[in-house]
Amino acid sequence: MSKIAFRDITKRFPGARRPAVDSVTFAVPEGSTCMLVGTSGAGKTTLLRMVNRLIEPTSGEIIIDGKNVLTENPIELRRRIGYVIQQIGLFPHMNVAENIRVTAEVAGGWTQRRLDVRVDELLELVGLPPVEYRRRFPRELSGGQQQRVGLARALATDPALLLMDEPFGALDDITRTRMQDELLQIQRNVRKTILFVTHDMDEAFKLGDLIAVLDEGKVAQLGSPVDLLTNPANEFVARLAGADNVMRQLEFLPVSGALDREQTVPFPGWENVPECAPNASLLTAMLKLLETNAPALSVQTGNDSRVGYITLASITSGITKTRNKERQLASERA
Repeated sequence: MSKIAFRDITKRFPGARRPAVDSVTFAVPEGSTCMLVGTSGAGKTTLLRMVNRLIEPTSGEIIIDGKNVLTENPIELRRRIGYVIQQIGLFPHMNVAENIRVTAEVAGGWTQRRLDVRVDELLELVGLPPVEYRRRFPRELSGGQQQRVGLARALATDPALLLMDEPFGALDDITRTRMQDELLQIQRNVRKTILFVTHDMDEAFKLGDLIAVLDEGKVAQLGSPVDLLTNPANEFVARLAGADNVMRQLEFLPVSGALDREQTVPFPGWENVPECAPNASLLTAMLKLLETNAPALSVQTGNDSRVGYITLASITSGITKTRNKERQLASERA
């Protein structure tokens, strides 16, 4: 796996009134998915493309596994970094198998047998049965299937780092959701370090371990989805993250932040209530409470230790507390 760090990285384009990326410094732990979000022109794609040097930075360092990539040969660098874009870019005259193995062939050192095995492994990984799909051509695939092939091609050489530039942005809602679920499953299996550009905050919250919010080329906040919802750095982050969006809070905030009681002694009638994991979402807990008509859920850790209880009242209290924080930020900025 790979760890990546940006150190005071800046990009100035000729004639621009301000840097596209302005002294950005942050790190992404190995095996994590970091979502790059922000309004149009915030510097997301510019920052991403400096990693594999499709855009050269003006100053600063990009460190991957302790080495400054700006000192490396750009071609060699790109061969060990996976890259997935919205346009996919499959070669129309090549079938699926040929499109997937082309990056490994360019990298060299692969036998034909190993290439064939790798293609089949990757097709299985992205949910396309090899027998059915390896000989098809891009024109014979749907947009979602082409995107899966593009993802498989990016993984062909087993890169530790994967760059994804709005890869699902052109897909319909149903296909995009399926591709997001597919990526989550793949990430659970292979644990790549992923930098992922998106305009879709729901996508960022769903896929990201970390979210880097960019504003006019600077990092406004770096944190987990929960951090952005419960402790937005400023009003811009709060608005972008939807800190006052009740459905987003229910979907992404964990029950551990809205416990009814810290003590483990139950109220009368709570002795046999259903259980709930501390990292379950408030939405999951709320639905379970409604479905079971239980007065509370017992929040249990992995070793069956009770840490407290969650109730409809405590869920409401937790949501209200988060919304009040956002309103306070807005009032302070007014």
